[in-house]
Amino acid sequence: MPMIDDILMKAFARLDAGTNPVLHSDQGWQYRHQWYQYQLREFGIIQSMSRKGNCLDNACAECFFGTLKSESFYTSKFKDIDELKIAIEDYIRYYNPRRISLRFNGLSPVEYRLKSYPGRN
Repeated sequence: MPMIDDILMKAFARLDAGTNPVLHSDQGWQYRHQWYQYQLREFGIIQSMSRKGNCLDNACAECFFGTLKSESFYTSKFKDIDELKIAIEDYIRYYNPRRISLRFNGLSPVEYRLKSYPGRN
């Protein structure tokens, strides 16, 4: 699980002290692994897993990744994994603050959140 450990350590390094974020995933073997769960507890992360075979528990993430695939992944060719990583990071930086959505009345996800929850940044 070295790749997963590397990803977790990078994520942990970005956490603000005293925060207890929730990490939601499916029930893949790696997310049920003792070492993975131990790492989450050590950094105060609350683990949340969807029910077995129920993608509706994670509908927001499923929707986002479907959109990412259709707007970026399926329309491009990548030379290597590093180029793919950069494309995903660029898409996330675009999606959250700038990609407008009819579902959000023409606002981006960030604009919608700020308008819906004034004072909560």
